[in-house]
Amino acid sequence: MHQRLPAEVLELVAERFRVLAEPARLRILDVLLGGERTVSDLVEDTGLNQANVSKHLAILRASNFVDRRKEGLYAYYSVSDPSVDQLCSIMCSRLEEQAEEQSALLSTGS
Repeated sequence: MHQRLPAEVLELVAERFRVLAEPARLRILDVLLGGERTVSDLVEDTGLNQANVSKHLAILRASNFVDRRKEGLYAYYSVSDPSVDQLCSIMCSRLEEQAEEQSALLSTGS
């Protein structure tokens, strides 16, 4: 039997999803899932400008999705929450299934 969650918990969950609802943040997380990167690496890998990357990294860090490690003059960022990879995998798999279902419907003319 499903146990209903308290409103406070649902608000926290909704806030986490709001952070992930920004495509630029998802691009950054997608790159970081491949391993830690500097801001310069993320600018190059995402096509976003430095100011946007820094702004979104600050939001991701504040939400505990991303960690920062300082080494000399550089800061290296990495995904700190393994659920990000799981969430993205679940959502991408479901989107692929839906696209295949729609394609099958269109090809059969139904």
